[in-house]
Amino acid sequence: MTGTIAHSTPYAWPYDGRLEVERLALLVVTPADGPATAGPEQGAVWGRVSELVAQVQCAGGVVLEVRTTPPRRPGPLPDVAATAWVGSGASFGAAPVIAASGVDGFFGSRLDSVLRSRGLDQLLLCGGWLETNVHSTMRSANDQGYECLLVVDACASYDATLVTSARSQIEMSGGIFGAVGLTGDVLAALDATAPNRPAPTHERTAS
Repeated sequence: MTGTIAHSTPYAWPYDGRLEVERLALLVVTPADGPATAGPEQGAVWGRVSELVAQVQCAGGVVLEVRTTPPRRPGPLPDVAATAWVGSGASFGAAPVIAASGVDGFFGSRLDSVLRSRGLDQLLLCGGWLETNVHSTMRSANDQGYECLLVVDACASYDATLVTSARSQIEMSGGIFGAVGLTGDVLAALDATAPNRPAPTHERTAS
């Protein structure tokens, strides 16, 4: 179908103007060694993540939780049961959880094979940490030919002072690593892809 995410920058995402739920996957990137607690700002972020999960699943897209881990743990990790990120208070309902061996969700994992086997090449990325795990996963996805959108207000930052530069690196050179959008615009676009499907009953968090 024809459609894009409104207000995405630096270009209307996806680039070909064809947002198709049959090709769409939401990657919820979660650090295996996240903090034990989350402040109010991060709580709002994970609330938006939960909204995206519900709407992508309602529209018929695929949700995958990508569990990243520091590179000091060598070798691929086994897939694990879906659980909430430590301290997030969120439940993503993603199965299976794809376990990676580093901060890049594609490293030492079967993420690429899972996506390609299902014909999924339009990726929404959210989760934590924006400037490390999410950013690294998005750069790797772009290098492998996936069309990527960072849902920036659904990403928790490790250091808030780095958010602007992390976003700029994605948007530079006309979108060298993809595009950037907001939760509300993604939800609206997904609503439009399935006009006959009832929308989730949750309240949307203002972005």
